[in-house]
Amino acid sequence: MIHRKATDTLLRLARGYPVIAITGPRQSGKTTLARKCFGDRSYVNLEDPDQLDFARSDPKRFLDRYSKGAVFDEIQRCPALFSYLQGVVDEGGEMGRFVLTGSQQFGVLSEITQTLAGRVGILHLLPFSITELAEAGVVKEDIDAMLFKGMYPPLYDREVQPRDWFLDYVNTYVERDVRQLINVRDLSTFNRFVRLCAARTGQLLNYSDLAGDTGVSHNTIRSWLSIMEASYLLFSIQPHYRNFSRRLVKHPKLYFYDTGLVCYLLGIQSEEQLGIHPNRGAVFETWVASELQKYSFNRHQPSPLYFWRDHKGREIDFIIESEKGLIPIEVKSGKTIGRDFFSNLNDWLRLAGGEAAEPYLVYGGEESFTRQSVNVISRHRLLDVFELLPY
Repeated sequence: MIHRKATDTLLRLARGYPVIAITGPRQSGKTTLARKCFGDRSYVNLEDPDQLDFARSDPKRFLDRYSKGAVFDEIQRCPALFSYLQGVVDEGGEMGRFVLTGSQQFGVLSEITQTLAGRVGILHLLPFSITELAEAGVVKEDIDAMLFKGMYPPLYDREVQPRDWFLDYVNTYVERDVRQLINVRDLSTFNRFVRLCAARTGQLLNYSDLAGDTGVSHNTIRSWLSIMEASYLLFSIQPHYRNFSRRLVKHPKLYFYDTGLVCYLLGIQSEEQLGIHPNRGAVFETWVASELQKYSFNRHQPSPLYFWRDHKGREIDFIIESEKGLIPIEVKSGKTIGRDFFSNLNDWLRLAGGEAAEPYLVYGGEESFTRQSVNVISRHRLLDVFELLPY
């Protein structure tokens, strides 16, 4: 079993909260982690029709069966349990008594906010990180093969091709999660929207353009994007608020959590095709962004990421606020360093002046070194970037 970096965080939360909630996308390993860390608890899958019917029809008697605690899987299936859990944990006081897992932020977090605020520690679990795979010795050496495969756990513990697995994953996601959250009358239109989002990963999010290409209203696009975020398929990064006397764009940038899913949605059939695909650079940047998000979530910390872009199109892919100042990070997918790789960094450093910390450039090559006073980091040394984060 591949060790999850979130394990220590989960056990730490269990010492300080009576209820622990593990949320994240389907198939990210929530159940596996919960059962590994809390093997002494009873396990209840609320997607089992009999268990779900019992919990819905008589939640108090249902909870009485688990006075010593339990792991309740897919808790969003039974919202009625939250209110009763509040009473049970308030009467007790034992920490880490109940562990909840769920695949929808709307279904889980909204109920937690209403009924269990202050009583629950929340861990967001994403698919495997590059560090987890590296420590397990299962990282693909070829960068395009790694990006094409993605990081979802089932792709690493069974004999299944990424294209086959993602076909079923997308179909299941649309049929189960989307229909539970919103009334999508035309699934083909929603599927087109999802693929159009994949084509925009790593790019500025323009709601009007996306609405026009999809053929739906601006408000529908906002609603659908919120559903995608709630299902942990994509996320956005906001522009940094300091303009250094420059006009800045106000749109966020869009990213997916998994590059394998992006490749599937883009119709990429193999790692060889990815290597020559026009979106390869955006896929590589998406991988870096998602790895930084995983590092934060695994430590129960908010995302520290921003980006910077002025009205002339000059951009820094990521800005991290730290005690040392603003850390700029550029991302280039090429395996060979070009002189133009440093132009945006140099422009931004002149504008930022004393507010800037040491700059970094992450690229798709093998070696790490310093050039033009910039720390050039290979994909193998991404951990060096993690260590810049303020926790």
